[in-house]
Amino acid sequence: MMKRRALAAAALAASAAAPAEGQPTAGGAFPNRPMRLVVPFPPGGPTDLIGRVLAQKLSALLGQPVMVENRSGGGGVVGTDTVAKAAPDGHTVAVTSAGALAIAPNLVASMPYQVGRDLAPVALVATVPELLAVHPDVPANTLAELVAHAKARPGRLNFASSGNGSMPHLAGEALRFAAGVEIVHVPYRGAAPAVTDLVSGQVQMMFADLPVLLPQVRSGALRAVVLAGKERAPLLPEVPTTAEAGMPQVLAENWYGLVAPTRTPEPVLTVLRDASARALRDPEVEAALREQGARAAGGMGGEEFAAFVRAEAERWGEVARRSGATMD
Repeated sequence: MMKRRALAAAALAASAAAPAEGQPTAGGAFPNRPMRLVVPFPPGGPTDLIGRVLAQKLSALLGQPVMVENRSGGGGVVGTDTVAKAAPDGHTVAVTSAGALAIAPNLVASMPYQVGRDLAPVALVATVPELLAVHPDVPANTLAELVAHAKARPGRLNFASSGNGSMPHLAGEALRFAAGVEIVHVPYRGAAPAVTDLVSGQVQMMFADLPVLLPQVRSGALRAVVLAGKERAPLLPEVPTTAEAGMPQVLAENWYGLVAPTRTPEPVLTVLRDASARALRDPEVEAALREQGARAAGGMGGEEFAAFVRAEAERWGEVARRSGATMD
């Protein structure tokens, strides 16, 4: 916790100082004043920390302060909508999540924005795998053992989530479908109360972003079973992936992307994409994200990122429709 606070404080301090370089565009200098990077979640969470790391490096590359502004609400929708409705000049951008870009549009009937219409994709910033952990009283050390235990007790194992329609919720539903088990979803208002009840044994299992469960796993309060990512995590190298455990279809990685208002001029988007790619390939940025359990995604921007968002929306939309999930 101290390391995370120190990282956030250092990034905030650095983002307040005007760096040395500027970036030209076809229409003149951009940026020509301080930039605003909206984080649509409260301070101190994974999105906030990732956003501050990126803001620090973008400040150095673009020659203007990049000020982080937290605007939480609606699972990231409120802050993302702020950027969708901002002036399309590149000076207001957001680091937002899979929930706001790919999941909520499938679950919220009255979305205030349409991703493809109102937001310009800049870059995929980072991915964070979902970790499945269980209470120590659950007699399962592997995914196969957990599935066997659940099948022997249909409807008796509860899985917690940070809320209806959240990534942890849909990851649990994906496991339920793939394994053919009857497990009961218990939604909470945020990850913290869900983890508290998991540690106390009120619920038996939970998917969550790796950094959320890592302290309890390291302390022995919870047991890590499997990682629903594409590769093993350096912070928990002994924990296998779902593919290694025989269920490659259970792939759940939270991700965070940089977006700008649509109609932002293409030369400005090019500057933002180039600066983001340079930032995310920087060894210090990669290391800072790695400490948060995240993996920098330095090579995906523009249309490739837009196609990725569409594919994720389709994939999670299918899980949501099949499970009947709704969003609070």
